[in-house]
Amino acid sequence: MSVATNSAGHTVDLREPSGWRRTKNQIMTVLMWAAFVIILVPLGFVLVKVVSAGAGAISWQFLTNSTIPANIMPVGMGGMGPAVIGTLEITGFAALIAIPLGVLGAVYINEYGGRGILGKLVAFMSDVMTGVPSIVMGLFIYTIWVLHFGVSGLAGSFALACLMLPIVIRSSYEMLRLVPDSLRQGSYALGATKSRVTLTVVIPAAIGGIVSGALLAVARAAGETAPLLFTILTVESTNTNLFSGANTSLSAQIFANANSAYTGAQARAWGAALTLIVIAFVLMIVARIVTARFTRYSR
Repeated sequence: MSVATNSAGHTVDLREPSGWRRTKNQIMTVLMWAAFVIILVPLGFVLVKVVSAGAGAISWQFLTNSTIPANIMPVGMGGMGPAVIGTLEITGFAALIAIPLGVLGAVYINEYGGRGILGKLVAFMSDVMTGVPSIVMGLFIYTIWVLHFGVSGLAGSFALACLMLPIVIRSSYEMLRLVPDSLRQGSYALGATKSRVTLTVVIPAAIGGIVSGALLAVARAAGETAPLLFTILTVESTNTNLFSGANTSLSAQIFANANSAYTGAQARAWGAALTLIVIAFVLMIVARIVTARFTRYSR
């Protein structure tokens, strides 16, 4: 029999669960692993299919050459250079908009105004926006921005930022809630102000989860197509000016080429899909490295 004493001086039994409790524990463990495997199976099939179909199209020329219309036949001609640049520009600027605002919103809800009317309103609206279809966001930006200022990469960034913002708020809020309150109380006891505690104690303690949530939001935004169809259109040339003119992205090129009956267009669509997966994978690795370094320095 294994026992321990808690902070109140009471003896706690540390024995493993037995009988029906142990059986329930084993059943739930098996179900958990089964659910994990069930989720991995379709994901594995998708990855294998994308890699096998898109690996043949990937080359340096494919990543740098200009795109060609989807109704052109040749497999060895054309690339996704403008789409790669457009994806990085549009998604990157959307991240610059959504991530700071999302983290600030989560900090306000959890640390300052969570019980106030404004805090409850922000939390409620972030929950509502999480379930809004992406095409609705595209139509919203089209109505308030594109009809007045025309299509541009900036309009696409606004649409993607609207999709990213609720994800960043909710994920950051949940991570901030996991920070032990004893850390805050200890900092207050040392005379630190609330803002200093939030910046130097709370956020560093939750930075790993915040970065993961931001990465999830970026990954979702990078693969969205519907909002960009209304805000940036789809062109074949590179447009480095984010604030003016039509643009393109990998997701838009995948949509255009996958709908074509030509073999060459379909090959380009698979190559663009694999490129998008690789970009998301690279971002994940970079985020993990940054998180590990930040955690080490904060200790």
